Amino acid sequence: MTAEPSAAQNPAATAVGAGRPVPVVEVDPAEIADVAAALETRPATAAIAWAVERFDRRVALACSFQDCVVVDLAVQVDPRIEVLFLDTGSHFPETLAYVEQVRELYDLDLTVVSPGPGADAWPCGSERCCEVRKVEPLGRALAGRGAWLTGLKRVDAPTRAGAPVVSWDAARAMVKVNPMATWTDDDVERYAADHGLPVHPLVPRGYRSIGCAPTTRPVAPDEDPRAGRWSGTGKIECGLHR
Repeated sequence: MTAEPSAAQNPAATAVGAGRPVPVVEVDPAEIADVAAALETRPATAAIAWAVERFDRRVALACSFQDCVVVDLAVQVDPRIEVLFLDTGSHFPETLAYVEQVRELYDLDLTVVSPGPGADAWPCGSERCCEVRKVEPLGRALAGRGAWLTGLKRVDAPTRAGAPVVSWDAARAMVKVNPMATWTDDDVERYAADHGLPVHPLVPRGYRSIGCAPTTRPVAPDEDPRAGRWSGTGKIECGLHR
């Protein structure tokens, strides 16, 4: 695949799409329910390994790079797993630098996914910004795959409290795997510290949930970590996890 220009200016980032469309694997809902139940108490790497084996590597990890715990877990299972980063065009410079730091650390197969030209009409914070800068580009990047992996956790937001480890993503017609669904924020911090993982440079400055720069603020120690996302708008989700 050829390189796609991005704000990260990453020479290892690859463009989305070339020659990818393949038949989607048919999955029985009963299989998904059984697997989700079986993986509920297993390590996160077990869920990743199931996805990689079940879909013959037609799996990608979508990572926001707020931290790199899910990346560390995924490359233990498959060092060449494709990692997707949605470059909305409005990320903090610190996030883009962190993406490059993590890419170099793991020698990642990283695909930086950029919005289409229509996104110019919807700047960060506008009504359809997340739709055109995140949801549509992710759908394009996942086309033809059997499953995608996320770093979603149930503690992230009330809307995610019931998220299973494995589910059917009807909107994208593929399996969705949340290997860290049962983890707490303390679990993430402990794992990162125990494994000496690099920390996003904004975390020590009070940013505990990191999105786009215009719509993200630091939070006080007694605030919910996601209180700094879309503060004052009532919005709690971007639409990726619907």
